[in-house]
Amino acid sequence: MKKLCYVATIPAVIHAFLRGHIQAAAEKYQVTVICNSVDKHLLDGLNARLILLPIERKPSPWKDALILFQLIKLFRREQFDIVHSHMPKTGLLGMLAAWLVGVPIRINTCHGEVWATRRGWRRTALKLLDQLVGSLATDVLVVSPSQRDFLINEGVLPPGKARVIGAGSICGVDPLRFHPDPDVRWAMRDELGIAQDAKVILFVGRLNRDKGMLDLATAFEAIVVQHSNVELLLVGAEEDVHFSRIQEICHAGRDRLHYVSFTTTPERYMAAADIFCLPSYREGFGMTIIEAAACGVPAVASRIYGITDAVEEGKTGLLFPAGEVAALTQALLKLLENRDLRQQMGEAARVRALELFPSQKITGEMLALYGYLLGQH
Repeated sequence: MKKLCYVATIPAVIHAFLRGHIQAAAEKYQVTVICNSVDKHLLDGLNARLILLPIERKPSPWKDALILFQLIKLFRREQFDIVHSHMPKTGLLGMLAAWLVGVPIRINTCHGEVWATRRGWRRTALKLLDQLVGSLATDVLVVSPSQRDFLINEGVLPPGKARVIGAGSICGVDPLRFHPDPDVRWAMRDELGIAQDAKVILFVGRLNRDKGMLDLATAFEAIVVQHSNVELLLVGAEEDVHFSRIQEICHAGRDRLHYVSFTTTPERYMAAADIFCLPSYREGFGMTIIEAAACGVPAVASRIYGITDAVEEGKTGLLFPAGEVAALTQALLKLLENRDLRQQMGEAARVRALELFPSQKITGEMLALYGYLLGQH
């Protein structure tokens, strides 16, 4: 049996996005997952081996060198046929170790480019690292057609190097998990202390500036002055924006803010929402948008590469220029004030998500790619 190894920095990526791939791959391959989780039960229920390594997301030269040495040692011992890395840090360390050892098939998935919002030497340095990872990998996967075009235009990848699986996304969306559910909608609103007739704007993701959290807070502050029955629900870990900062900005609507720091069931919060908002400055795809779409929730999101593949503008949601708070506010108000439009876009979003991004289709194409590449070696 061929040996396949996944390398990822963030346990949430495995839990939220890769479990379906791992489960399906384990039926054909001997699967190992290398991750920085402290959760020994991360792969419970999956026929895969878990190896825990203390890989830090932020640069740490000495610790990174030690991890690289450990990966080289591990790859040499295990003799994997495929190493598939996810996220920037493990993309660099995983691809470099696999190249040094001579792993025949080295795949890196680009989720999103940190340097897209940077300027000066930081942008240049981070781009060079992505170029290095691309040269070390035998194959590069990107999560959307517009991300592929962006990377080619920026000179990070040569034309023909990057592949998009299906219409895009990391793993597609599971229609059995993400779907409209009136009972869950009622229960979640009751649990959160939100009135059943309130209009709920939902954000799911890390709380940081690149996700547009300060823009969303400012827009919500303007909205609550005009509407008394609108609530903002934030679900995700704090990073460089803390919930207390959002509370400060949303002074007038402070009592209409709701925050959940972590969840393994985002679909329950999506079922409770009326509008999904992702005002991000950079995204490889916007996975949460299609998950919310499968729940029948339309989106308001920034018009940037990646997101333009997840939202069909004017049909499944509204797009606005990233960073323009007034435009974000107006887009949210347009949906908040038009129930028929919300319903129409929500229904269209669900149809599109299930037609283009079903998880079974994306996983099937991923496994077909593994088989094709193995057939060439």
